[in-house]
Amino acid sequence: MTDAARKIAALREKIRHHEHLYYVLDAPAISDAEFDDLMRELQRLEAEHPELVTPDSPSQRVGGKPKEGFPKVAHSRPMLSLDNVMSEEELRDWDRRVRQLAGENAEIGYVCEYKLDGISMALQYRPGPNGSAHLARGLTRGDGTTGEDVTTNVRTIRSIPLSVSGAQLHKADVSQNFEVRGEVVMPLAAFRRANEERETQGLAPAANPRNYAAGTIRTLEPNIVAQRRLDFYAYFLLNERGEDLLPEQAGALDALTALGFRVNPHRAAMPGIDKVLAFIERAGEQRETLGYEIDGVVIKVNATQVQQHLGYTGRAPRWAVAFKFTARGGITQVEDIKVQVGRTGKLTPVAVLTPVSIGGTTVSRATLHNADEIERLGLKIGDYVKVERGGDVIPKVVAVVDDKEHPRGHRAFYFPSHCPECDSEVVRTEGEADYRCVNIDCPARLRESLLHFASRGVMNIEGLGEAVVAQLLDRRLVRSLADLYTLTDDDLAQLQHEVTTTDKKTGETKTRTQALVGPKERQALLAEIAASKKAGLARVLFGLGIRFVGERTAQLLAEEFGSMEALMVASADDLERVNEVGPRVSQAIHEFFEESRNRDLVHKLERAGVVMTAEKRRKTSQLGGLTFVLTGTLPNLSREEAKAKIEAAGGRVSGSVSKKTYYVVAGEDAGSKLDKARELGVKVIDEAGLEELLR
Repeated sequence: MTDAARKIAALREKIRHHEHLYYVLDAPAISDAEFDDLMRELQRLEAEHPELVTPDSPSQRVGGKPKEGFPKVAHSRPMLSLDNVMSEEELRDWDRRVRQLAGENAEIGYVCEYKLDGISMALQYRPGPNGSAHLARGLTRGDGTTGEDVTTNVRTIRSIPLSVSGAQLHKADVSQNFEVRGEVVMPLAAFRRANEERETQGLAPAANPRNYAAGTIRTLEPNIVAQRRLDFYAYFLLNERGEDLLPEQAGALDALTALGFRVNPHRAAMPGIDKVLAFIERAGEQRETLGYEIDGVVIKVNATQVQQHLGYTGRAPRWAVAFKFTARGGITQVEDIKVQVGRTGKLTPVAVLTPVSIGGTTVSRATLHNADEIERLGLKIGDYVKVERGGDVIPKVVAVVDDKEHPRGHRAFYFPSHCPECDSEVVRTEGEADYRCVNIDCPARLRESLLHFASRGVMNIEGLGEAVVAQLLDRRLVRSLADLYTLTDDDLAQLQHEVTTTDKKTGETKTRTQALVGPKERQALLAEIAASKKAGLARVLFGLGIRFVGERTAQLLAEEFGSMEALMVASADDLERVNEVGPRVSQAIHEFFEESRNRDLVHKLERAGVVMTAEKRRKTSQLGGLTFVLTGTLPNLSREEAKAKIEAAGGRVSGSVSKKTYYVVAGEDAGSKLDKARELGVKVIDEAGLEELLR
């Protein structure tokens, strides 16, 4: 080994040690400046000796963005959700069921862990050099069977080891092939900082840490993920086939700690349900002091052999349950009711409250959802109300307080007839609760409309992120989606932001203004905007944000009508002949194009050169566009396999039974969908019948 290789190896080991102290144990031994100096020295040596750079080097946490988004990957074993209990009685009932199913001779012990309010993640480790293991893949939970590969992003989370040494593997008695499952969370301090930054940028604050963490982990910009301080807590240790590595859950948690993972210290093995209930009570008392959100306690049978005996229901393990905390609430007065306009144009009433502390957080606003909810509550401005933070999401008003201490208000609230932002006429469809503004260029909608329009999977305009969109709107360079296609290099050069630096020697802070988008980035963004003109009719339809028209519906409409012009003049009957388009979708499309500003927008996009046509679908396939619904468990095919076969033969698979359904394919334990099929007279076949059709 050369001197450079020895220096680099020693530096990496030192940096990994201090990362573990800081990000896993919360016990830093050096200052941030000293840590930065170590990292800079490593980066300097690696730049001088690029042949010595390895993927698991601490300098390589932030890599390039994924080229093709996040590919789907099957899990080694399903990542199932947990059944919930809300009371001591329900928990004791669950305990009785466990003991009955386990048998008289089974010794039942439990492990209690805090239920972190984050997003589930699976990390796969594979053999590395010198007997080590390196992080090979990070997967989201997805639908439980298949997750998204977000490896480039999880690498930026510093409490996730990029490599595990041979010594650590030996100590934990684990091979080089293993899988760790756990929860990605955003600490409350990081969440508060993030919302402060959003407010300075003129952005709406994020609703809660969980949703913000979920959005962060799925962003296509790893450097953004790195900037937002996410943490990972491990709670399952499996082999590469998805099997438990150790005979007890308590031992698996200890082994994860030995491997260098962050494991929640608030855990305990309990001999019986009385001890479990005491643990839950303590968790409720500690909830406000943790620095991260929990919404309950997870109770697992300790012995993995007993877990295997107990097995699973269709959606959850029988050997684990989540005790959910009740929602936190308080009483305060409604000072006013304001109306907010969202990306889809929905008008949401929001109660302006006299500030009240709920669960350690000051709450001054709460959602009222819609007009029907206000009517149900009998709410008037001036009323005293009970407010809850159910599941630690956006606070909501749950009841009006009417007693001697809390007199009723007298001022009724009425929804506006015109949008408070753009003055377009507000629409409320018969039978629906929501009022909506259908003008896509409404200023209240435009920011979110632009971000949706530019996103991957829609028009795919890379580089048109939140900061750029915010300044384009602030400087009034863009007042409509169509204005994107008139932007120039000079326009983008106007976008600037402030950069603050601190002199380490003097401590002096300086603020300077610099271009938000550099010359090369401006040219790249303009090229992306120009390229998006060829995205096609389906993408444009999806990008317009028409209610109920998602990616698949947009594709079906594009294939059926072939042009925007034909779609705009289509009758309700024409629209409803399209598979999966019913009266609600048809009406939403008509409402959208009845708004003159939306028609003007379409014409502007067309004049800008945006492609508004698509190749019409040919109906000559084997199954002729027939609609199938799958229900129950098929003997030889998984649902994904059956769906793939049907679609390959030209059919379509829907999630619900309707008059448009041609066949219901029913397997074992078929439920309400089979009943619905019989009620509507839809043909029901089994797997053999499906195979016959495919032949």
